[in-house]
Amino acid sequence: MSVALNHRITGEGPPLILLHGLFGSLENLGGIARRLEDQWQVHALDERNHGGSPHTEAMDYPTMAEDVIAYMDAQGIAKASLLGHSMGGKVAMQVALQAPERVDKLIVADIAPISYKPHHDAILEGLNGIDLNGVRSRQDADKLMAGFVDIPGVRQFLLKNLERIPREQQEEGGAMFRWRLNLPVIDACYENLARAPEGEGPFTGPVLFLKGADSAYIQEKHRDDIQRLFPQAQLRIIQDTGHWLHAEKADTFAALCVRFLSADS
Repeated sequence: MSVALNHRITGEGPPLILLHGLFGSLENLGGIARRLEDQWQVHALDERNHGGSPHTEAMDYPTMAEDVIAYMDAQGIAKASLLGHSMGGKVAMQVALQAPERVDKLIVADIAPISYKPHHDAILEGLNGIDLNGVRSRQDADKLMAGFVDIPGVRQFLLKNLERIPREQQEEGGAMFRWRLNLPVIDACYENLARAPEGEGPFTGPVLFLKGADSAYIQEKHRDDIQRLFPQAQLRIIQDTGHWLHAEKADTFAALCVRFLSADS
């Protein structure tokens, strides 16, 4: 059953839907939204169990795709282009495979349509292990998180999910902060999120895969899977970037998106 997704709409023009990655929110693609909103009406979404969207017990790609389709229905959007990063790229691919008539063009950022081995176990275990009753500041949380996340930038990304509980909702001596993420469900459904998107047939519309040159998420061995599901796919590699290519080279990333979205099909 679909849920109503939290969203932000900016700009004017043909509709373009942005979908963030695991542990993220609509804010993660904000820099790209600002670079595209002069030519497209950008719909940035929080996926279920993330950001300001509802928490649910179910979490898999067909269900998350239904959320996007329901959002389009609610907004009166018959057809849109989709841009998704990482987990959001899989959601975008699932929408295209599940409801190809609803997708104009598809941009997939640094993810392939394959099943990946679990590689977020340490983060999930660490986040679940933080006792928020002892956290009185973001600095406290950062120190605790440093025990399982070495890279400061990754910790800052994860800490965006930490929100202060309104004073009137706090219990005396209790927690002052809470996670916006639905951590228990993300943990329980992680195997679903590692899986490949799938559909009854290929999506034959235009597709652009963007790969960070220093990232291993898209590899040569994935070519057959990509071509089988997306026969019109093209690949562009952004040099000197990793998995966070949209943040590390935002201008280059946006320029490639503009060129692809503006081109005749």
